[in-house]
Formats: sequence, C-alpha cells, structure tokens
Amino acid sequence: MYSKEEKLSLLSEMIQFAKADKKFKEQEYNFILVIASQLKITKEEVDILIEEGVEKKNLQPESQRILQFHRLVLLMNIDQETSQLEIHKIKEIGMRMGLRLEAIDTVLKKMNDYPNKIIPPKELVSIFTRFYN
Repeated sequence: MYSKEEKLSLLSEMIQFAKADKKFKEQEYNFILVIASQLKITKEEVDILIEEGVEKKNLQPESQRILQFHRLVLLMNIDQETSQLEIHKIKEIGMRMGLRLEAIDTVLKKMNDYPNKIIPPKELVSIFTRFYN
C-alpha cells in the first residue's frame, strides 16, 4: 500500500505535528510507535525521524490522505489537551493534503461528540463523502 518513503513521511509528519506545541509527550511518542509498528517501521527508525525528519511525500489516493488526517486527529487528542495552535496546525496540514476545509472543520467539531474525542472511522468517511459529492 505505502512505499517505505511514504511510511517515513507519514510518521515524520506526525512527529512534526506532535512537536508543534513544543511539548513532545510520551503518550504522543508511544502512539507514533504503535502506528510505526503497524507500518513495519522500527523504533530506531522513528527515533532517527525525530532527530532528522524526511522529505514530505504527497499521498495518493485521497483515501490515504483521509486516513493520515484521522491519525493526526487521534494524535492531537491523545493527551486530551487540544490547543488552538494544534487546531490551526491540523487545518493547515489537512488543506495542504488537499482535503476540503469544510470537511476538516466538521471533523474537528464532531470529534467532541465522542468519548475521548475519538471519531469512528465510518463517521469520518461519511463526513468526507458528504463534502465531496
């Protein structure tokens, strides 16, 4: 599904997002490690990404971009503290991914309707589908 470069790019983007508030918390690091494990990326490779990062790769198709946006929403809410900086940054990332601002705003609003702000994947897809049809 993803090339190695795309996987590293996804994780690097998550790391940069986690660092946006200048506090890279252990919960965020552990969440990123879980995603890395699912992508078959080692802890050592993640640690290198934290220090060095990698070139950003644009994801295709759109379903992969929506999945990455969902990961970022989960990461943002992992510590149950959502700052205005994080909201601004996730909107910026989503728009750079080519996602519609209306869909991004709806996701960010709807996440508050769910325990721990974890919006179910089906609801997320439903939101994006509604704004793209």
